[in-house]
Amino acid sequence: MTRTRFWLLGTTLAVYAATVIGVLTTSWLVKLDWQVMLFRPYKQWPEFHTFLDYFVVMGQRGPTAVAVAAWLGWCCHRQRTLRPLLALGTSLLLLNSTVGAVKIGFGRLGPHYATTVGSNEMWHTGDIFPSGHTANAVVTWGILAYLATTPVARRVASLIAAGFAFGVGMTTVYLGTHWLSDVVLGWAAGVLVLLALPWLEPAMARAEMLLLTLWHRLRESRAPVSVPSGRPVAGTPLATPRTARDDELPARETVAVVRPGTATGRSPDGRPLHPVRQHTVRSERTPVTPVGSRRPPHADRVPRATAPFGPSGASRGRTATGG
Repeated sequence: MTRTRFWLLGTTLAVYAATVIGVLTTSWLVKLDWQVMLFRPYKQWPEFHTFLDYFVVMGQRGPTAVAVAAWLGWCCHRQRTLRPLLALGTSLLLLNSTVGAVKIGFGRLGPHYATTVGSNEMWHTGDIFPSGHTANAVVTWGILAYLATTPVARRVASLIAAGFAFGVGMTTVYLGTHWLSDVVLGWAAGVLVLLALPWLEPAMARAEMLLLTLWHRLRESRAPVSVPSGRPVAGTPLATPRTARDDELPARETVAVVRPGTATGRSPDGRPLHPVRQHTVRSERTPVTPVGSRRPPHADRVPRATAPFGPSGASRGRTATGG
C-alpha cells in the first residue's frame, strides 16, 4: 500500500466514523441538518429546480451503470481483457452490499418524512443514511479514474468524478430528499469502495481466467468438425476408391448365379441383380438405322446368293482386259 493510499484510507475511515457518531449522538451535525432543511433551498432558488431534477439522474444507479458499462465494454474489446467490466461489477456489488446494509440497519427517515424537529430520525423505517445517489456517483464515475492508463487521464477522470459526486450530493440536499449528513456519509462510503478495489484484484483476475476458459470451451464445443480431404470418414457407406497399380490385375466383380426358375439373383453383399439375358454375336446383328437398313436400295444391285458371278461382271472383265 502506497503512502498516499494509506492516508486517504485513514482519513476516509475517520470521516465515516465521525459522521455516524455525530448523527447517533444528535450532535451539532444533526442541528446543521435541520437548519439546512428548514432553509428549504428549493424554495430559495426555484429557477434551478428543473435542471437539478434531471442532473440528479447522474447519480442514479441504473442509467449511470448502463452508460459507464457501455464505455468499459468498448475498452474491453479494444484491450482484449475483461478487467474493466469486472472492476465495475465488483465495485457496484461491494457498494450495494455495504451501503444497503447500513441503510437498513440505521433506518433513518428523510427530511420530507421527519417526525420531530431536532431529532436524528434514526431507527425508523427509512433508508436514506447514507445517500445512495451520492455513493453511487462516487463509485460509478470514480471507476473511470481507477481504470485510467495514463497519469493525465487519471487526473482528468478524477476531476470529472469529483464534480459529479459533489454536484449529485448537493442536489439531493437542494431537493430536500437527503440530510446533509447523509451526503457526507455517502461520499465517504463511495471512496472506501474505490480504495478497497486493489485488494480485490487477485479475485478479479481469477474470475477473468475462469470466464475466458469457459468461453473457449463453449466455442470449441460449437465449432464444426473439419474432415481432411482425401480420407474416408469412419462410418460412412462410401469411400474414395483405390487406384490399381500397373502390375496389379484388375479385380473382377463377382456375379451372382441365377438358378433356373428364378427371376433375379443376389450378389454376395445382398444387392439384387437382374437375370442373365442371351446376347447375339456382333456378326449376326443387322445394322439398323432409324429409317431402316444402312444400305440404300439400288436397281442394278443383285444379291450375292442368287448370282455371285453374272454376265455383266464377265463382260466388264473382258472389256477391261481387251481395252
